[in-house]
This record gives sequence, structure tokens and C-alpha cells, in this order.
Amino acid sequence: MKKDKKRIFLNTLLWGFLLWFFGYVLGFIFYAFIPKDLIGWYIMPFGLIATIWVLFKKIKRESLQCYFMVGVFWTLIAVVFDYFFLVRLLKSTNYYKLDVCIYYVTTLVLPAIVGYYKLNKTNNEKR
Repeated sequence: MKKDKKRIFLNTLLWGFLLWFFGYVLGFIFYAFIPKDLIGWYIMPFGLIATIWVLFKKIKRESLQCYFMVGVFWTLIAVVFDYFFLVRLLKSTNYYKLDVCIYYVTTLVLPAIVGYYKLNKTNNEKR
């Protein structure tokens, strides 16, 4: 049982990091083609699609609380890595704008929304 919780925790951290890294790499790619102030808005649709795919295909939890915790961990990963690798390392001034706030809120809430859907679908199928 303890090993299973460790695997779930590492799975959560891994996918949180990979999703963050996906957006980070897209930011560098878009930097060459898109005005700096719009990059986040261009990343967002790709990030949403990737996140929803991961939540439906790779993340399986037993309760809504577990899905919510996925969102908490992913948001912490995003905030910490953004701060160190965008704000501090790249000296990004005025980074925290509306697109970033929406990104953080979506990262926090989306796992719970998908989890609610998946758990209700599973419960309805069992009836």
C-alpha cells in the first residue's frame, strides 16, 4: 500500500513537471515568432489540450480529493518552476499577467473538474 502511494505521488510529480516543461519549451519556440506579451495566450490552448489528455489517459485516482491534490501539486510545480526558470533565471519582468493567472487557476481546478467527470462516469457505469 505504501509503495502504491509513492508511485502515485511520483506519477503526479512527473506529469506535473512534464506539462510545465512542455509549456516552457513552447515558450522558447514561440519567442521567435510571437510578440513577447502574447506568448502565454498562444501556449494556453496547447497546454489545455495536453493537460486534459494527461488527466484522462494517465491520471487515475480514487477520489475527488485526490484529483484536487493533483491540481495543488501541479500548481505548486508551475509557480515554483516559473519563478526560478522564467522570472529569476531569464529576468522576466512583468511576468505575472492575466494569462499566467488563468494558467495557474486552470492548473489548480482542471484536475478536480476532470476527476469529478471521471468518477461520476465510473459510478454511473457500475449501476
